[in-house]
Amino acid sequence: MKNLAPLFALLIAAGWLAPLFGQDYPKVEITNGILKAGLYLPDAEKGSYRATRFDWSGIIYSLEFNGRQYYGKWYAKHDPLVNDAITGPAESFDTDGAGLGYAETHAGGLFIRIGVGWVEKPEERAFSPFRTYKVVDAGKWKVTKGKDYVEFQQTIPAKSGYAYVYTKRVTLTAGKPEMVISHSLKNTGTKIINTTQFNHNFFVMDGKPSGPGITVKVPWDIKVVTDFKGVLEASGGELVYLKEITGNQYAQSLLQGYGPTAKDYDISVENKNAGIGARITSDRPIIRFNFWTRKETVCPEPYIQLQVQPEKIEKWETRYQYYTLP
Repeated sequence: MKNLAPLFALLIAAGWLAPLFGQDYPKVEITNGILKAGLYLPDAEKGSYRATRFDWSGIIYSLEFNGRQYYGKWYAKHDPLVNDAITGPAESFDTDGAGLGYAETHAGGLFIRIGVGWVEKPEERAFSPFRTYKVVDAGKWKVTKGKDYVEFQQTIPAKSGYAYVYTKRVTLTAGKPEMVISHSLKNTGTKIINTTQFNHNFFVMDGKPSGPGITVKVPWDIKVVTDFKGVLEASGGELVYLKEITGNQYAQSLLQGYGPTAKDYDISVENKNAGIGARITSDRPIIRFNFWTRKETVCPEPYIQLQVQPEKIEKWETRYQYYTLP
């Protein structure tokens, strides 16, 4: 039999063998000698995530510390066009629960999902974050990489008064088991950008299932809005698992009790079964806090508020400290 390597190479390049061998999405790796992280890159045609719920930049598919893993695939099958087929500290921007200009446009018109681009509004009664909208213009993405950082910049052209330059930089701090996600949003349009941003924080700690041994800690007394029905309970500033989650079961509730300053944006997730933990802080106050979990993942979801006047820039950062438990 003749050498078939050239034929296989051609088929792989064309994407015909991806269903058999798995898609090789554009990605990079960074390290500071203590942490090692792998990130997928935004790409409107070949990216690992091309849905419209989450920001396309800074998707972390792997973060390793002391041989332990903090993030990873938590869902059964990957499809780039599925709204939550994403890993790591996934971020999303929402204006009035939808996107910039959604309420102002008609079916067939365009609105913005920040971190995604201009998308088309279909005939629908209301916006749904779980729907994947048609991306009409993803703008221009620029990626800059160093040994211990990756910077993403998206430039979105002006339409109907909205435009921006969005920059996100993921840095592994020198000499520390720490990651910093810094953001900059410049309003280059003529209309105010008024939006919330939330981080879903899909923790997958060494592949251990969600259950007893996992604790979420905050510096305020937690008030649970929706009953967790015996899956979790709040005690002071701690949220603890009472039993292991199985099958497709999930638990979810809004949490209240935080104050109006950034000091309350201080969240720790610890998994005694994996022997690791992570602390998340920010320089912005929490305006809303949701908690969601399945057997595969633990997700504290803090929201912040952003308002950017035309020709102005807003900057903020989120800091992650990773550690092992005694």
